[in-house]
Amino acid sequence: MKNILLPTDFSRNSWNAITYALQLFKNESCKFYLLNTYTPAIYQVEYVLVEPAQFGMYDAIKDNALKNLSDFETRIENEYKNPKHKIETMAVFNTLVQEIKDIVKKKKIDFVVMGTKGASGLKEVLFGSNTVHVFKNVKCPIIAIPDGFEFEKPHEVLFPTDYEIDYKDYHIKPINDITALFNTRVNVLNATYGYDLSEKQLKNKNKLETYLKDTAKLFHSVSGQTVAEAINNFQLKNRINLLVMINNKHSFFENLFFKNAINQIGFHLNIPFLVIPSTKNKE
Repeated sequence: MKNILLPTDFSRNSWNAITYALQLFKNESCKFYLLNTYTPAIYQVEYVLVEPAQFGMYDAIKDNALKNLSDFETRIENEYKNPKHKIETMAVFNTLVQEIKDIVKKKKIDFVVMGTKGASGLKEVLFGSNTVHVFKNVKCPIIAIPDGFEFEKPHEVLFPTDYEIDYKDYHIKPINDITALFNTRVNVLNATYGYDLSEKQLKNKNKLETYLKDTAKLFHSVSGQTVAEAINNFQLKNRINLLVMINNKHSFFENLFFKNAINQIGFHLNIPFLVIPSTKNKE
């Protein structure tokens, strides 16, 4: 059974991410943890130093969270009833990232599925700050769903890589888990500036081929393009339903998503994005 964590702020965007997860894992036995975290509007050190339950405000916020979770659970039952799926709701007084980290460890979470929209709602902002913090701090595969994306079976997956990662089973298992659910093909994309692959890169590429041995796959190499340009150009020519990257520190992933230049290079993401951590969560 798969354990899937669904953080929600009860927005339309987070509901959209929940419905994506329910449909993606439609034929899998799953336990879905529906999570809402909350902190008071006035979040001061003095507030934390005393017992929060003394405050009526705390109770009101928690009651509201529990009611909204119950409403979402009822909606799931009405619109996506599935005997293979179990739902557990959690309303927790904590910051979102810390609580996700705790639950990922305690509940042995396989995937976190969440919406990408930031509080600002600005179109030029690729991901909201919550999503970026989860990418950076949570050691678990995360599927980020763009605002308004309607579910499509991930028949064509795009996996850009520089072959600088010494691939392990836990890097590729999330990809294989998803491709096993559908008739999926993985497009492995390497962008270079005309340099041949090094001995280390060739070795890593061979390991990747081995890990994907039971998966339909195509290897692509393009030269003279940045990673962002290569991804954009590939998406224009092919019907990609899911983008996958390994979040390797000091790699092109970090440069692509955590630098201010992101808004200048015209990178647009309108498909779900699976981010796989480069290191494994410690038990």
